[in-house]
Amino acid sequence: MKQPNLRVLHCPHGIAGNPQQIARAERSLGLVSQSIMFTPHYLGYPADKVMLPNGSSRLTLEIARWRLLWMALRNFDVIHFNFGQTIMPVARDYYREYSFPIRMAYKLYTSIVRPHDLPLLKRFGKVIAMTYQGDDARQGDYCRAHFPIHFVYEVEPHYYTAETDALKRANIARVARYADLIYALNPDLLYVLPAQAQFLPYASVDPREWQPVSTPSDPSQPLVVLHAPSHRGVKGTRYVLEAVERLRSEGVALELILVEKMQHREAQRLYERADMLIDQLLAGWYGALAVELMALGKPVIAYLREDDLDFLPPQMRAELPVINAAPNTLYDVLKTWTTTRRSELSEVGRRSRAYVERWHDPLRIAARLKSDYEAVIAARQL
Repeated sequence: MKQPNLRVLHCPHGIAGNPQQIARAERSLGLVSQSIMFTPHYLGYPADKVMLPNGSSRLTLEIARWRLLWMALRNFDVIHFNFGQTIMPVARDYYREYSFPIRMAYKLYTSIVRPHDLPLLKRFGKVIAMTYQGDDARQGDYCRAHFPIHFVYEVEPHYYTAETDALKRANIARVARYADLIYALNPDLLYVLPAQAQFLPYASVDPREWQPVSTPSDPSQPLVVLHAPSHRGVKGTRYVLEAVERLRSEGVALELILVEKMQHREAQRLYERADMLIDQLLAGWYGALAVELMALGKPVIAYLREDDLDFLPPQMRAELPVINAAPNTLYDVLKTWTTTRRSELSEVGRRSRAYVERWHDPLRIAARLKSDYEAVIAARQL
């Protein structure tokens, strides 16, 4: 008897469009997958279902949580969470706009309801997966102790605190108790995640929808460099600005496109103009933006932490086309590639496109996830 197709829910956020693309790809493979977000993504990444408009009240959001939990229990076999979040809420200090009594009441409410969604889903036989994407797992104390180069030294004092570090550790331990599958989109997260966690490449870009865009290679024209920080401290933006200004002062013709707080579709038009992307210089890995630019056939500069690369499949590491630069080497690297090695950029762009097709194709990643889901179910039936 043919088994029914697995029903997969991706929720509750849509960071950089990653869970949405996976859901689409899983549907192409025959799964009944859906991506659901509580509210619209601030950069306009779409989802299969958005439960509430922006500006919805806190009470409305809490009602939506219970609706989503009921949907998860009733309509799906696999619940694939992302950004370290489950359905029930976490009390955070960004609810400061509320009065003290309301904050304390909400904190009490979260302490009562939060512990119960994962065990309830487990009791109903759901396959539980979690994908961590960045600061949902990173902890300031670990980063300070182990990484000489990191944005922990550049961000605001409240970005990482002892309290948020402890909350993340507790959340990771809670997820580990119930999750069948744990993934990390950034290799450095695997230092602080449970041993069963696996590296998973970004799936946010479908290379069939991002065709390579050639840009003029005339050395008499300024090289167009793009940088798009969601947070300047995290991305190392000051080092980009310093390197570009220094090269300009030396007569190197550079045009810098700085993309900030722009809707995703609008930003894509600027991506196509670029000759090169300078991505994040402190995290130790490239971001989802870099995958988009590589899909367009653009070379990417980012800081790659050597030890973190041990978490990658050996062949992926061998094919990695990203040009490595740390804050203290960016000027030299950028000068080299904008002058003596400028003619080689088109070849780096070609390799970048091939790399995305092989390692970041949502269909390939969805096939791996489908196999993982099915393996969990098969193991339960033994």
